[in-house]
Amino acid sequence: MDDFASDTDSDYTSYWRDWFISSRGNEYFCEIDEDYLTDRFNLTGLNTEVQYYQYALDLVTDVFDMEVDDEMREQIEKAARHLYGLVHARYIVTTRGLGKMMEKYKQGTFGKCPRVICESQPLLPMGTSDTPSVSTCKLYCPKCEDIYNPKSSRHNSIDGAYFGTSFHNILFQVYPALLPPKTQRRYEPRIYGFRVHASAALMRWQEERREEMKQRLRGRGMETGFEGEEEEIEEADEEGEGVGGDDQIDDMFEGAAAVQ
Repeated sequence: MDDFASDTDSDYTSYWRDWFISSRGNEYFCEIDEDYLTDRFNLTGLNTEVQYYQYALDLVTDVFDMEVDDEMREQIEKAARHLYGLVHARYIVTTRGLGKMMEKYKQGTFGKCPRVICESQPLLPMGTSDTPSVSTCKLYCPKCEDIYNPKSSRHNSIDGAYFGTSFHNILFQVYPALLPPKTQRRYEPRIYGFRVHASAALMRWQEERREEMKQRLRGRGMETGFEGEEEEIEEADEEGEGVGGDDQIDDMFEGAAAVQ
């Protein structure tokens, strides 16, 4: 019996990273290269953030051979998962790490955008803070540029610091061809085919503000990023759908209230 337990522990410690990556709920993580984990420069400062740091590092790098009781092993295992997550945030902004995450992104490992107009655009994991235990992992859509909660509770409980606030932006800087074209399409509330008055007025006001912003950007010789909707704005101007601003929208709302 003791020999069997010893063999099991040996196998477990020999393949810790394989076990971690293949565990359910850890699909967002990529495997960190061993040479990256064994380079102490890449681990700078983490010894003060991780309890049982050396034991945890030994477990992650498959050299842990110390016999400990179940309670201590559980604490070391928890520390190892935390250490791996913190190193992971650093690794995925390296050339090798970006390449691995790019493949996961192209395969749709992180899910699709729930926004209908984004047409199942693949998502990327991100954190809203680089500090551990502040916020959980979110999913970023590069098409609508919004963030969403993961569907699975397992993914929703991952610390956002394990991906960081910069990874998704760096990925598209390195691989600009992966950046999808932005969409300016929006859902328009309608009743029997007619746009709802208050929403339509607000949308027309937003379109005017967007046009003003584009004119300012062009004046500075900068890309507007909204070229795809030029024809729509011109058609709206021809139909006379523009409104003057906040005061006119407020007047519309007040008029509607007076009628009621």
